[in-house]
Amino acid sequence: MNDVLMQSVGILGGLGLLSSIFLFVISKAFYVYEDPKIALVEDILPTANCGGCGSPGCSAFAEKLVKTDDISDLFCPVGGNETMQEIAKLLGKEIKEKPPMLAVVRCQGYCDVRPHTTKYEGPISCAIESMIYSGETDCQYGCLGNGDCVDACLFDAIYMDETDIPVVISDKCTACNACVEACPRDIIELRPKNKKDLKIFVSCVNHDVAGAARKSCQNACIACGKCVEVCPKEAITITDNLAYIDPVYCTLCRKCVDVCPTNAIVETNFPVKKVKA
Repeated sequence: MNDVLMQSVGILGGLGLLSSIFLFVISKAFYVYEDPKIALVEDILPTANCGGCGSPGCSAFAEKLVKTDDISDLFCPVGGNETMQEIAKLLGKEIKEKPPMLAVVRCQGYCDVRPHTTKYEGPISCAIESMIYSGETDCQYGCLGNGDCVDACLFDAIYMDETDIPVVISDKCTACNACVEACPRDIIELRPKNKKDLKIFVSCVNHDVAGAARKSCQNACIACGKCVEVCPKEAITITDNLAYIDPVYCTLCRKCVDVCPTNAIVETNFPVKKVKA
């Protein structure tokens, strides 16, 4: 009896030993080396996991930074230039500073200028409504007002006002691009954040011809070309019945704002102009 028991124990012990050796060999064969710098870089990142860097999370972005030789095109919008400089110093790589960006809403379709002509009764989602319905107004380009952008923002930097138009809180916006991607109408855009948050941009995305655009919304761009004529830096172009101000060339002179007949061009945080006597 004891011999049988000893043999059983020996067999089990042998199998255990073989299993251990097998698992050890397998673990070595499939071992994936992780550079310790990845963890160090991840500690520097803000751990927002917002996807603004183009990676699914900070961990994946940290790995990309470590494994990529030229990281000049990689950027964490939440951490900004300061974070990227710290990472570049740790990795011994160079990074180009980028201007801070800010989300802007390119729609002024408030209730008093863009009257509702129908009633939507489907799911409260801009993504869904845009696929099955043209909207409650005659403008098929403007904001649908269901707040998909608000739901997408992880930083509470955007809210819907009393007219169901999104408003960006500049001090909270990290330019993570989540609201831009969430908007099916492409009315939200990232633009450079100038000093004192000065902005000038065409707050309209309507591509209809002048008559139809103005009929659907009083603040619509009618592509009259007056802004193009007065711009001293050729920063404004008109494409497909819609004006656009390129922030790279715009010097914030405000001449275009003064001549726009529909108030489609928005200026923010500028001092009130003095009225000439």
